[in-house]
Amino acid sequence: MTGIVAYGAYIPRLRLQRKAVAQANAWYAPALLAGAKGERAMAGWDEDALTLAVEAARDCLPASDPLRERGFIDAILLASTSHPFSDRLNAAIAARALNLPEGISALDVAASQRGGLTALIAGLDAVQSGRATAPLVLAGERRRARAASAQELSFGDAGAALRLGRTDVIAKFLGSHSVTIDFVDHFRGAGGEFDYGWEERWIRDEGYAKIVPAAVRGLFEKTGVAGADIAHFILPCPFARMDRQLAARCGVDPERVRDNLAANVGDSGAAHALLMLAHLLEEAKPGEKILVLQFGQGCDVLLFETTSAIAGAARHGGVRATLARRKEETNYLKYLAFNGLVELEKGMRAEVDRKTALSVLHRKNDMLMGLVGGKCRICGTSQFPRTRVCVSPNCHAIDSQDPHSFAESEGTVLSWSADFLTYSAAPPNHYGMITFAEGGRFMADITDVEQGQIDSGSRVRMAFRVKDVDEKRGFRRYFWKAVPLQVP
Repeated sequence: MTGIVAYGAYIPRLRLQRKAVAQANAWYAPALLAGAKGERAMAGWDEDALTLAVEAARDCLPASDPLRERGFIDAILLASTSHPFSDRLNAAIAARALNLPEGISALDVAASQRGGLTALIAGLDAVQSGRATAPLVLAGERRRARAASAQELSFGDAGAALRLGRTDVIAKFLGSHSVTIDFVDHFRGAGGEFDYGWEERWIRDEGYAKIVPAAVRGLFEKTGVAGADIAHFILPCPFARMDRQLAARCGVDPERVRDNLAANVGDSGAAHALLMLAHLLEEAKPGEKILVLQFGQGCDVLLFETTSAIAGAARHGGVRATLARRKEETNYLKYLAFNGLVELEKGMRAEVDRKTALSVLHRKNDMLMGLVGGKCRICGTSQFPRTRVCVSPNCHAIDSQDPHSFAESEGTVLSWSADFLTYSAAPPNHYGMITFAEGGRFMADITDVEQGQIDSGSRVRMAFRVKDVDEKRGFRRYFWKAVPLQVP
């Protein structure tokens, strides 16, 4: 039996209020006020499609000892239309951040909104053919939109992840069908910054209304399943209530259509079908058939059936937890700045050359990307960074350090500073000495924090984020930052 073994999701903490966007642009585009309801997920300045996907993956992977417990993953597939690198394997960066073994295959899936489901089909095919036994499918999206555009209101930033396999399956894969048509509802040219969209009625009537039912019919013919058998219908769709109309055309009860999270997340592009699927799996019951679709130059359709194992599936953060972890954001100018849509004066302190030594990045890759330090096999002392000599004053053993990841360890703030002098995209720049209970400490940036929220003794978790960007060469550097734990 092949299918989904675990799921994970991540939605950024900031939620931009659509009313704030519409009001700021009302002088120019008053029509936006009609769509100024609810909120959309807004990534922080140090989050991108890759970090969102990594956070979602951490939500569905074993966390207590990543170097030991993640060695069974043998493939990683990362889908996005906003990959941070055009010519660098983004999936390989995610694999290193997740401390996955080097002997795995990796694939970037791009260039279509249905990329998340395309990656999922590829992962399932790999399991069925024997090319992989435990692939990890990720998707993350942080798309930019022009100021005062409808996309600015409808887009949302998020990540989702699914772990596949043959054992402990919680949702059995029953079949898939794909239709590929060069239907250009929107496009973004090579090197382009924003999507160019075509007329909505054309997209609705000639695109969704014709392509989606044809794809579903193809799946039903393959599997012998009928619309009446479907318990849940998942379709990211930008047109209000059209998902219900399409479900009815496919013979599915419109009441089976899942909430598309438009009101509080927005459309997370290639990640959205997986995000909705993860949301459903949090509450699905055994024996339910799930139809999940995504439109984009055709349509991908997959059919799953939940198993009895879903009742005892491990619950991590998931969609519900990250939806609850929110901070209302009404500062539209902050959104523009975080997305590079307005150029702020950074001051002379920001005038530094951020060239990355790629040779050092390679030699220290596990430390920089996976937050891997060392643990002495003689005395058991953990330390960061790993060195040849054990730091324990009662040991000082030489070459006794085994790799030890701190990525999933809870830390404590020993000392901290909120600096208004150093340049920061979100001042003040918070940083401090982070210590870990098992040993090890290092100076780290502190992110997702408000002024006055952090203090000595505050508990933090580690998060994979953008450290800085070398704008001169177009290189993005990643590292781990401390995030305050939310206290109930």
